[in-house]
Amino acid sequence: MTKPLEPLTEDYFDPACPSSVMPIRIGEKWGGMVIVLLEDGPRRFSELKRPMRNVTSKVLTETLRALERDGMVTRTAYAEVPPRVEYELTELGRTLLAPIQACRDWAAANLPSLLQAREAWNA
Repeated sequence: MTKPLEPLTEDYFDPACPSSVMPIRIGEKWGGMVIVLLEDGPRRFSELKRPMRNVTSKVLTETLRALERDGMVTRTAYAEVPPRVEYELTELGRTLLAPIQACRDWAAANLPSLLQAREAWNA
């Protein structure tokens, strides 16, 4: 016979837990994708959008602004005609590369099982 589980209470998580302010959350794929695309150096908006063909310009702009706000990305505007803007990872942003790679590795190893579970669920 197994021991009954303790009931979960509303104060289970520490109120000071920073999870609500974390810049990258599981499921927010665009931020993680931008970080991966900037790994090798600065890129222009159009360069980022090309491999992210399913993202709208509005959502990509919002994602870049959020990453900039959180100190993950810098935005550099050059006084040229036509204007040129580049985005680049900060040192803080670079610290996310390893955890994102761990998530990518997990997904590569477990995607078939995940898809099989979804298929079974939908059957």
